[in-house]
Amino acid sequence: MPAKGKYFFNENDDCRISDPLYEKYRYTSQQHPLLLLLLFIAIIFWTTLIIIFFVIDEAHYHLAFIIAVCAALVIFAVMYLLLCIESLFRRWLTLFGVMIWICFLIVGYVSLFEKENDYQLWEQVPFFLFIIFTVYTMLPFGMRGAVIISILSALSHIIVLSIVVSMTSQENKESILFQLLANAVIFLCGNLMGAFHKRQMQVASWDLYRYTLKCIQVRMKLKIEKRQQENLLLSILPAHISMEMKLAIIERLKETNDNRQMHDNNFHSLYVKRHQNVSILYADIVGFTRLASDCSPKELVVMLNELFGKFDQIAKENECMRIKILGDCYYCVSGLPVSLPVHARNCVKMGLDMCEAIKQVREATGVDINMRVGIHSGNVLCGVIGLRKWQYDVWSHDVSLANRMESAGVPGRVHITEATLNHLGKAYEVEEGNGHLRDPYLESMNIKTYLVVDPRSKQCISNNHLPKTRVNDGLKMRASVRMTRYLESWGAARPFAHLNHRESVSSDSSSSQGRRRKEIPLCSTGRQRTSDRNSSQKGRIEEDIYDEMMSTIEGLSSTNPWCGKSDDFCGFSLIFAEPGLEKEYRTIPILKLKSYFACASFVFLCIFLIQMFIMPKTAKLGISFGIVAVIIVLVLFVCFAEKCMKCCSEQWPFLHHLCTISEKVETMPLLRLPLAVITIGALLVIAIFNLTTEKNKPANFTGSNDLCATTYPFGNTTQSCVEETYYAYCCILGFIACSVFLQMSFELKVLLLSIAVTVYLIIFNTLQHRNLSFYGNSTRLFIKEPRIVTNLYLVLFYITLILLAKQIDYYCRLDCLWKNKFKKEHEQFETMENVNRLLLENVLPAHVAAYFIGEKRNEDWYHQSYDCVCVMFASVPDFKVFYTECDVNKEGLECLRLLNEIIADFDELLLKPKFSGVEKIKTIGSTYMAAAGLSVTPGQENHQDKERQHAHIGIMVEYGIALMSKLDGINRHSFNNFRLRIGINHGPVIAGVIGARKPQYDIWGNTVNVASRMESTGELGKIQVTEETSKILQELGYSCECRGLINVKGKGELRTYFVCTETAKFQGMGLN
Repeated sequence: MPAKGKYFFNENDDCRISDPLYEKYRYTSQQHPLLLLLLFIAIIFWTTLIIIFFVIDEAHYHLAFIIAVCAALVIFAVMYLLLCIESLFRRWLTLFGVMIWICFLIVGYVSLFEKENDYQLWEQVPFFLFIIFTVYTMLPFGMRGAVIISILSALSHIIVLSIVVSMTSQENKESILFQLLANAVIFLCGNLMGAFHKRQMQVASWDLYRYTLKCIQVRMKLKIEKRQQENLLLSILPAHISMEMKLAIIERLKETNDNRQMHDNNFHSLYVKRHQNVSILYADIVGFTRLASDCSPKELVVMLNELFGKFDQIAKENECMRIKILGDCYYCVSGLPVSLPVHARNCVKMGLDMCEAIKQVREATGVDINMRVGIHSGNVLCGVIGLRKWQYDVWSHDVSLANRMESAGVPGRVHITEATLNHLGKAYEVEEGNGHLRDPYLESMNIKTYLVVDPRSKQCISNNHLPKTRVNDGLKMRASVRMTRYLESWGAARPFAHLNHRESVSSDSSSSQGRRRKEIPLCSTGRQRTSDRNSSQKGRIEEDIYDEMMSTIEGLSSTNPWCGKSDDFCGFSLIFAEPGLEKEYRTIPILKLKSYFACASFVFLCIFLIQMFIMPKTAKLGISFGIVAVIIVLVLFVCFAEKCMKCCSEQWPFLHHLCTISEKVETMPLLRLPLAVITIGALLVIAIFNLTTEKNKPANFTGSNDLCATTYPFGNTTQSCVEETYYAYCCILGFIACSVFLQMSFELKVLLLSIAVTVYLIIFNTLQHRNLSFYGNSTRLFIKEPRIVTNLYLVLFYITLILLAKQIDYYCRLDCLWKNKFKKEHEQFETMENVNRLLLENVLPAHVAAYFIGEKRNEDWYHQSYDCVCVMFASVPDFKVFYTECDVNKEGLECLRLLNEIIADFDELLLKPKFSGVEKIKTIGSTYMAAAGLSVTPGQENHQDKERQHAHIGIMVEYGIALMSKLDGINRHSFNNFRLRIGINHGPVIAGVIGARKPQYDIWGNTVNVASRMESTGELGKIQVTEETSKILQELGYSCECRGLINVKGKGELRTYFVCTETAKFQGMGLN
């Protein structure tokens, strides 16, 4: 069985002809069918010989011949059956080839030496030519083996006959020499044309194999891309809405590729659905902000990813769906997308598990953090809004209430509403929550709250001494280091692991879910594991390609050009079922066409030499060959003028046009077909032309002055018999010249060969100058008679070359078919890549997406620190008042439709080149978060001048003004009076990707927190900035108005400024 080799290669890879899989492919596609074809032809030929033998000759005179032919017939029939029935004989293929060659030689020599003292130099020349040509074209030998065997066949005929004839014949030495030279030319022509044929078929076979393998590779990659795309989409969105959005993306790509305009709709597509009876959980890590300020970028990303990865695992165990991560806030829903009767119990259990997990971290590391959880049960609208940076989200008054429950909760406890308690039944003990004392909204809405008692809390006292030991061991480390080291032991999956680890399409990714991670630093073994995983995944893909290639080879063995059963071809004619593909095949360029004409020219030279050696040197012979030589030279000049006359074409305009025509010979069917017909037709005519001009002259055996009738003693025959025989051999060479036009139209070759063989048979069987009195010897073997030899071998070569042309046409069509399939699958592959990239870039900025996709995928955590990033929060506070849930607006769905229009219009502004440096981070309810300066390569900020370094701050202000203008347009169309409240700040931030089940790009840092406070403490219709940001804006030419000192939560009193938007508008116009 062939080894499973490496089947990934580039265009510049060397041809691995010795590849076992290629050997099997070549055996199935070429060697096996061609060998069967040769055996079939040989069996028919031997059967015909036996039939003619018993009709004409008597068996007892030629016993050796009949035994040899019958033995060969039996051997070939057994071989044919073995090859048809059992494909395991591939390892014996060379042995079969040698046996066939030996059988041919034995029959040939038996027919030569069947009678003593009856030898002619022209005897069995076409049979040995047939052996030579089929050794190259149909027997399963390599080029070296075919050359050796063919040369041995030719030399054996020439040497043996020359010795025998010179010893037994009374012919003059000159006539023997000329006939031997003519035979040598015939064999040389057969060798060279056969070698050319074999070389072209080897190249075509390897080319077709490579395209087949490429097509399979693309198919495998396409399957993997589909799997990746689905995994990616499901990592962003739940399955119940992801497929709808996926189809929308593909349709949008198709419309873009087809240069069609999108349908004009009044609204953007809204992918939001309403779900009832769900529970919403909000959880916040108390003390994390203080901890994060002491973290390096990598520590922060690893810490968040490990924490939220653990929460994702808890959510999965409790049948909850994580919705979004907001900084250190985590919220999820139970009861989506399928309604669950125990949704409240699931959320409470998850909240208790989260508190327990954080408790373990606190006790193990000594870091003062805790978990505050709030839960409420009710109804939600869930889905995706906007055009960019999709994030699955939920909206409703019940969602807002759950958020309030978290902020009014108690650290380390699960805070639930009465609605959730009603769904719990008596599953948990509860205490009074007194949430109304900590949140005025709960008091105003008269919401009664409770705290859930964790059943595990009673068992914690006895285990307190264990974690203290670990705390004491690590007190010398920073709190962030202790946290990171401990959390790494949880082994959370990395973001986009399903993209980096391209699993086999035949294997299930679930096999990796049971992995266990050791409690050791991540960096120590991550690279080794990555290498092992990559090698194993590549091995799996290679196995898939190998299996697919094997099934393709088996499919090739089950179909052949003679059965006509295929979805791609129509019947025996092999015309493509797809009309467009048939037209493409007819007009496909033939890159080796010029070499076909060169080979035909060599055949013409061989025919000329044969007739010069054998035929009388008459004026008609010279004139006829002169005319054809001119035609051949003109055709060659047209074909090779581009290479020969390129240097002179600038001086001679005529040569320039000729070079242009020469360039189109291989690509224009209307040019190459007439040239081929003229060339082949000229060869077929000149092969027989000089015989037809003499056929009406009577034979003269008494010494006439007519050169054509002059007799020379060649044993029992005459000069005219020798001439006629060699004319027939020239006709056979003309057939071979037609066959070397491998990629030319099969129908054209059949037409030319059929006309030629018909004319030849008529001519050779109606010659009236032949005196057949010497045929009266009844003991002479029929295969030694010139007339029978001529008819027999003309028909043999005609049938062989027609069947061979049919097989070659099948290869060419198969090559065209596979290339067409490869092209289509490559287009599908590119479409999938575009969809994949679009989806990924809809979650991540383009420069971050490149970190996870492409040829050099990275498997490390993505984290990056920036010195100067401008962060903006823009909210529509009035939307909270506008949002209502009633039957008129479909329980809030129509309100969300308007919010979708607002966010989508904001997203469309990012398509403008002016705002290409602005990245949307996310939306939080009706708040839009964006940042500028994230696309700058970290570390290059210091190499920029301050004006360029701070230019993105001015761009962010322009973007904020553009948002206000866009919202004004929406107000005019929707008859609303929404106004934006914008806060902007700049400074250092940390960016990273967290979450494995739903990877999410986010930024953290004091800059982000202050920007958020600038928005929340701002005023409607204004852009509020910090003092540091206002100074930079004033340097850029913007006007800022001091607001004064305001109280900012967690920061104390800060001096803030409002950007004068009217001035900024004019400034923006000036910049444009």
